[in-house]
Amino acid sequence: MRFTWKELKAGHNTFLTFFCVGLLLGILAVNMGKGILLGDGGMFDESTLYHLKYMTVDSNALFCYILRKRMVRIVGLAVLSTTYLGLVACMGASFWYGMSAGAFLTALTVRYGIKGILLAVISMFPQYLIYLPVVLTLLVWCEELFRGIYVRGEYSAADKGFLARKAAKLLGIIVVMVIGCLLEGYLNPYLLMSFLKIF
Repeated sequence: MRFTWKELKAGHNTFLTFFCVGLLLGILAVNMGKGILLGDGGMFDESTLYHLKYMTVDSNALFCYILRKRMVRIVGLAVLSTTYLGLVACMGASFWYGMSAGAFLTALTVRYGIKGILLAVISMFPQYLIYLPVVLTLLVWCEELFRGIYVRGEYSAADKGFLARKAAKLLGIIVVMVIGCLLEGYLNPYLLMSFLKIF
């Protein structure tokens, strides 16, 4: 069953809009709840960072945990994009990523200033050089699949070539995401702990 949503033209700019709205709300939430979120024992307190500094990392276990989380999100969005909730799920994911980034960066900046910004950068390096383009590509992929199935005249989901191209692209997204997970599991913890020792 197909329908036409002439009024619904999400486009890639909509994902950016939802991300920016989430980013602003994340910043506001941390600033408004500063007393609770950033008090003793709150987000990224000194005790937490102290334990991170001297922890022992099992990279294999960390990689498996990260990979499982990332794959569940990719598969979840891919499956949802085949339903009527496809675009809503993509916009919700964009909003959530924005809010998480806003809260994370604000908490570290308010608590530690310039050092907090450096800590945020180190904690995301180098895996987010992979994750950011992969997530954007995934959102675009999900939107195109949704439109291919439900929006008349844009793509033909019945076209086997269309479905094969979408499957191949999703496989490519998964492969690149695995590379990001390898960086996050095996390289990032040691960069982060090295930085924390001089933090």
